[in-house]
Amino acid sequence: MKRLISTLVLVFAFVLGANAQSNKAEQKSNAAQAEITFEKLEHDYGKVEQGGNGVTEFKYKNTGKVPLILSKVRSSCGCTVPSWSKEPLMPGQTGSITVKYNTNNVGQINKSITVESNASNSRVVLKIKGEVVKK
Repeated sequence: MKRLISTLVLVFAFVLGANAQSNKAEQKSNAAQAEITFEKLEHDYGKVEQGGNGVTEFKYKNTGKVPLILSKVRSSCGCTVPSWSKEPLMPGQTGSITVKYNTNNVGQINKSITVESNASNSRVVLKIKGEVVKK
């Protein structure tokens, strides 16, 4: 009987401890964070003439509760060049990433731009697609 009571007490203590740890983890995950929300995740150029305008813009907003900082924005190849503000974006403010695709090469466009930040959704992949046709 003592053994059963001891076992029940240990199980009860374990359950209480696990519940306390779960609550701490939940409180941490609910802590104030930045969050990046894009208007669009993909841009379709359609058919663009060789040497034509290969510039597009991806607008975003900090929908979180602390300043948003884009730490790295990189493209899948050298033919796609992103540019963005390095300044922190306050909650509620909007920003944009300008992407310039080199339209001198004829053919399909299917590239990605990876955005890394301090947001809760810390890695977002943007895509561009289309086709460059001869003049």
